[in-house]
Amino acid sequence: MNDEARQAYLSRIGWNVPVAPNSATLAALHEAHLLAVPFENLDIGLGREIVLDLERLHDKIVTRRRGGFCYELNGLFASLLAGRGFDLDLLSARVADDAGVLGPEFDHMALLVRAGGKRWLADVGFGDSFRRPIDLDDASPQAGGDPLGRAWSVRDDGDELALLQHEADGVSRVTYAFTLAPRELAHYAPMCVWQQTSPESSFTRRRVCSRATPQGRVTLANDRLIVTTPGGRTERLVAEGERAAVLLREFGVAV
Repeated sequence: MNDEARQAYLSRIGWNVPVAPNSATLAALHEAHLLAVPFENLDIGLGREIVLDLERLHDKIVTRRRGGFCYELNGLFASLLAGRGFDLDLLSARVADDAGVLGPEFDHMALLVRAGGKRWLADVGFGDSFRRPIDLDDASPQAGGDPLGRAWSVRDDGDELALLQHEADGVSRVTYAFTLAPRELAHYAPMCVWQQTSPESSFTRRRVCSRATPQGRVTLANDRLIVTTPGGRTERLVAEGERAAVLLREFGVAV
């Protein structure tokens, strides 16, 4: 990604000041990205192939103002950070399902970013998760900028680290497990194909477009528009005929 492309990316997320490779800037960029770029899998339902090529990802997310899923969002975000002087690695993570069973290696991409003398877990591609990076050297629960009263912590499980999400009501669960082994974008290609083609993948079974808001989150999941704030959750049915208008109004997405 050249400097012109990086500047266009920064404009896409509403960033108009110089980027310094420090922890404060990392946190602000991370949150700005989540507020501007939706997590979505709409191309899968439309039969459009997702290829892990940075130029194609830039065209989709920046030029056409779309979103994407983890490999796309974190892959492009990592390229932006590296081009602005951040030291980072791509990480492989295994996502826990509703029963707590972990998926395979490369099920998810997260980022290890070194800034301000600390190691940070960054992730703009997991949907509803922490707004600001999590300090990997602090085992205590961290709010991560969440407006809904949740917190996250990282637990050492021996061979892997586990990311735990702590709900406001005290319930905790593992969201994914990961190692700190550095990876390359090409390593995720086989799982990227599986995620968009296998009937066992959650991405082939439902359509989703979701974006963080200052108050919480807005999500279009199949035919339901869900808005979550500290005051609660509202949900309504979206007819197929109004779907395009909702995507454009709530997410800035035109497919």
